[in-house]
Amino acid sequence: MPNWETLVDSRERLFWTLQTAGWAGFAIIYYIGSFLHDMRSIWLFVIILNAYAGWLLTIPLRYIYRKALTLKPLQMLALVGISLYITALLWAMVKNVNYWEIYKKGYRPEEWYMYFTNTVNSIIMIGCWTGAYFGIKNYQMLLKEKQNVLKASSMAHQAHIKMLRYQLNPHFLFNTLNAISTLILIKDNQTAGAMVNRLSDFLRYSLDKDPIRKVPLIQEIQALELYLEIEKVRFEERLSVNWDVDEQTTKALVPSLILQPLIENSIKYAISKMEGGGQINISAKTFGRDLMLNVSDNGPGADITDGQLPLSKGGGVGLVNIRERLDALYKGNYSFDISHNYPSGIKINIRIPFEISESYIED
Repeated sequence: MPNWETLVDSRERLFWTLQTAGWAGFAIIYYIGSFLHDMRSIWLFVIILNAYAGWLLTIPLRYIYRKALTLKPLQMLALVGISLYITALLWAMVKNVNYWEIYKKGYRPEEWYMYFTNTVNSIIMIGCWTGAYFGIKNYQMLLKEKQNVLKASSMAHQAHIKMLRYQLNPHFLFNTLNAISTLILIKDNQTAGAMVNRLSDFLRYSLDKDPIRKVPLIQEIQALELYLEIEKVRFEERLSVNWDVDEQTTKALVPSLILQPLIENSIKYAISKMEGGGQINISAKTFGRDLMLNVSDNGPGADITDGQLPLSKGGGVGLVNIRERLDALYKGNYSFDISHNYPSGIKINIRIPFEISESYIED
């Protein structure tokens, strides 16, 4: 937050800073304006006394005006007007005493209009003080409202990202537990036990990561390896995975578990449909200031319309979830494309800004 907004947000500090600076500025400007009138120190002393009196007399106005803000409009205007007039009248009296008793040493004029002029000037000055007070008060209220709106928006944004991120766990968990249940039914307890152990490791990693924070790609790869170990228990040699990850991309920040649903779709709609199994290719490369992530398979493929898969071909929760997460995190500065992989299969490309964790930069 800028320094000015920090000062405005601190009501006590702001009031005393502006109260002192304002009346000091009044004394300086008044003295400069009347410099040709009198250069003696006694004239400067009178100006300082007047400024100090104004400083003291306007302090109670702060608390009166604070009370006025809680009243109805007409009551507020009446209280502000009366308080302003009384304060200006008291200040005019103090200035008269200072001028005629100290500066003029007891001389008093016969022209009473001079007293009236002094009172009008005091009303104008206290009126300016009042306007500044309510102007700053209004700015404080607008600033506070803006902060509340931003805070509420941020909390809603974070809640939305968390919801999308945690939505993956039940989706993946259901599929894995269903596979374990099948293994138990066919009495393949050893394989089921291996899947349970790997599932435990994967879920521990998943739950330890903050859904709001991005993780280095190397951690995402480690999570995918855990997931693929679970799937290899099911598919054994039928599942082949090819990695093509540039070393410089391993430090790039990505949303946690952003690739797992893509691989899950490839396994479900490609590998499992092929008797001899199939291959999944995972790549990560840089392109300018962007990170390019690619997941493809050599499965039977599917119809693609406007970059979308039909719901029966992997276009369900997983892909919709990823698109919404990317939009929430990058606000349009990304791309998520689904296309045919030649000679067969589906290819999904993700482009996001290339970001590196500060811990890696320091290293």
